[in-house]
Amino acid sequence: MTDAHPATYPSGIPRASVATAAGAEVLILTGMSGAGRTRAAGVLGDLGWYVVDNLPPHMLSELVTSLVVTGKIQRLAAVVDARGGPFFGDLEPVVADLEAHGCPVNLVFLEADDASLVRRFEEARRPHPLQQDGTILEGIRRERELVAPLRDDADLVLDTSRLSIHDLRDIITERIAEESPVTHINVMSFGFKNGVPADADFVADVRFLPNPHWNPELRPLTGLDKPVRDHVVGSVGASQFLEGYASVLDNALSLFRSHHRPSVTIAVGCTGGKHRSVAMAEELAIRLRDGGHDVRVTHRDRPAI
Repeated sequence: MTDAHPATYPSGIPRASVATAAGAEVLILTGMSGAGRTRAAGVLGDLGWYVVDNLPPHMLSELVTSLVVTGKIQRLAAVVDARGGPFFGDLEPVVADLEAHGCPVNLVFLEADDASLVRRFEEARRPHPLQQDGTILEGIRRERELVAPLRDDADLVLDTSRLSIHDLRDIITERIAEESPVTHINVMSFGFKNGVPADADFVADVRFLPNPHWNPELRPLTGLDKPVRDHVVGSVGASQFLEGYASVLDNALSLFRSHHRPSVTIAVGCTGGKHRSVAMAEELAIRLRDGGHDVRVTHRDRPAI
């Protein structure tokens, strides 16, 4: 790299003035068409990165200046590839320009063997972007020549030929984003009389517990009130159910996390969704949090106070 930069990129586009972006994370996904760039970008988006697909390279420094340097976002991922046509050649000087101004760029290159790429294009029934009027394989070979310099400069070269979708997600999450997979748990109380929540992954029926509705002092209250909560949780079998169900869920949720399931909904139901389900949902959430899970509690049918 050099300290002296011409005023324009090879395409003639003026260079942007990029301020120092201390602590910012800027990542470029590039490589072969069909190698999984779009899926990789989707994983980063799920992890909270700001993702831009098919970005003309000369716009990258402007994007960094307007979004990252100003503190609006901390993690930017841009998919830049041969679809950029004549602007694709700007990528190398743009990256050099950003790094010269104190903004490190992580370049990730995705590739696959010819047979895998041909199969993927045939399965998708789409032409290769550089195929023109020739074959898919001819397009692949043209692209390999075009992106060869980027492959040499990449911080990480990832061959996806033998990777499943789940394998790719694991690598992006752990090696590139350097994050541990997190599954968000939503514990929801509800009333069976209003229907089981459509998005429930687990459903617990707590109608076996005594119903506070039949106690005149407890009827006006809800499961969030201590007298109702004490009555419900103190009922015969309530504690045993909570401990046993929390243990079962803990095992299941660890498996969901290993498969990068972003969220799981656990529905706890009673007749009306006011007393028993509310109290038991709150207690179940406490036990799951004690097990290290990220838990949010909602009460679908609890009357507004």
